[in-house]
Parts: sequence; structure tokens; C-alpha cells
Amino acid sequence: MRALVTGGGGFLGGAIVRQLLKQGDEVRSFSRGTHPELGMMGVEQFRGDLGEREALLRAADGCDTLFHVAAKAGIWGPYREFFRANVTGTENVLAACRRHGIRRLVYTSSPSVIFDGRDLEGGDETLPYPTHYEAHYPKTKAQAEQMVLAANSPLLATVSLRPHLIWGPGDNHLVPRIVAKGRNGRLRRIGVRPCLVDTVYVDNAAQAHLLAAQRLFPGSPVAGNCYFITDGRPIPLWEMVNRILAAADIPPVTRGISTGAALAAGVVCEALWNILSLSGEPPMTRFMARELTTSHWFSTVAAGRDLDYEPTVSLEEGLLMLRAWLKGSSPP
Repeated sequence: MRALVTGGGGFLGGAIVRQLLKQGDEVRSFSRGTHPELGMMGVEQFRGDLGEREALLRAADGCDTLFHVAAKAGIWGPYREFFRANVTGTENVLAACRRHGIRRLVYTSSPSVIFDGRDLEGGDETLPYPTHYEAHYPKTKAQAEQMVLAANSPLLATVSLRPHLIWGPGDNHLVPRIVAKGRNGRLRRIGVRPCLVDTVYVDNAAQAHLLAAQRLFPGSPVAGNCYFITDGRPIPLWEMVNRILAAADIPPVTRGISTGAALAAGVVCEALWNILSLSGEPPMTRFMARELTTSHWFSTVAAGRDLDYEPTVSLEEGLLMLRAWLKGSSPP
């Protein structure tokens, strides 16, 4: 491939770049900043914002495959910022594909696009989009995903992957938050239900993207579809949290609050942050409270059938590598 990876300097994007290079592909990265580690690997880097169409057009010129990984994530922030990065940015990616005759677009979505605040157990790709979202991230990612799937055509084959709760060495989102709150004693278990979730190790998620690209062409069974990507191993949410804490030598979570108290705190925090225009993310939101008190795990039957996807790194192996990274040493 001659591939462009948006967000190639990020957590998942970087893993995709490394795997593409390993199989001998020519790789470019489009990010807001310059990443020395990419330069050392021989990756051509283009700087720009997803909302800047001309910058994306320059980066995509000459490529035949585009992995659109970059996005604005998070539970809080102005809607316009999420819309610019996730919706306008995806419009610009599609424009770049059409301008340069790129034939394959692999889009990184999220299972949160179909989360309606209730338990999702063994959910598959037939789940509908909800009519209401409690956070800007899933709303704008759902808009973008629908645009990508609708763009599938005889000239441009598109596919959307929904990796769930990506973690591993190099994580700059999920693991650091858990570790920071665990160290300062602010982490609280919410509710008493043994909610099951599934996760995906970063290299498994990256592998799924390459498998999708290899099988993606106009008219293929993959084209125009979305797929849940997980490690296929549902685990109680707070057991997973405690295993991540253990990898950082932090004691497990022992204190907790009720589901009702968490939802009430979310309502209050959202109101205060809106009224007072406070900076940063609130410590709790309604979306976060529902995410932490419901089961959400998904079937990967479709991904196994159409992409030949099967995770290669187990939970135990991933935790060993995470521990090594947290301690500043090379993964085993």
C-alpha cells in the first residue's frame, strides 16, 4: 500500500503505522504536530488540522489507501470543536479520497455511536443508532460513520471499525486516567452490579485495520459495512480497572458510590461547568456515569467472518507489556 494515516502520531494511529511498515508498505502520517519517532522510522509527515481541507488534500496526493484514525475524543468540550474535527474532518477526508482517486478508506469509529445508556450484551452490527446522545463525541462520531458508509461506491470502498476501549503501552487516554486517579485516591467504584465490558489491546485493534484494508475493494463483502473489534473476552469492568492498577503497583479500588449518586453528580457537574464556563473536564457526567454502570460488550462474529480477525495478544500478555511500559522498560 501507499497509505496515509490520519493521527499517525497517536496511540492507535502509531500502532497502525508500525504494522504497515513491518509489512513493507509506504506510509505517510497527517497530524497536528511533528513526531520524531515517525521520522526515525522513515514516515513522511504532514502537519495540519482535520478541518483544513487543503492540508489533507496535500497529504493524500499519491496514496491508494487512507486510514482515518484521528478524531477529537473526550467527554466534554464545545460541540463546535467535536463537529469540526469529527464531522468536517471526515468530510475533508472523503473529499481527499475523491480528489485523488483513493480506492480504500478504513475509518476508525467507536461502539459509543450506538450506546443508548442501557446494557448492551453481545450486541452486533444490526444495533440501531440511538435518537439521543448525552455527549458530543459519540454524536459526532455517529454522524461521521454514517457519512463514511454512505460514501461507499464503485469508485471508493469504505469500511468502519468500532474498536472498544483500546488500551496498552503508549496509551494517552484510558490507562493514564485510571492510573492518575488510582494514585491520588480519587477513584471510586460506581454501583454494585458486576457489569461486563470487553476491551481491545492496541496491537489487536491495529491488526484489524490492516486486515480490513487488505480485504477492502469496491463490491467486496467488507465494503460499506461496520465491524465491532474487541479481544472477545468480556470481563467485569472493575476487575479490568483493578488489573490495570495492579500493572502500575496501585492497590485496587475499594471505595464506591451508588449509581444514583453518580448520575446526580453528573447532572450537577454539567450544570456548573456550563454556567460558570469552567475549564477542563468535569469529574463526572451523565454519559460517564452510564458508561460505568452498564454492561457493554459486543460480538466479533462478523469481524471474524469477513476480516478473518482474531486477536493475537491475550489479556495476560497485554498486561505484562503494559506493566513494563508503566515501569519505563521495554515490553517483554
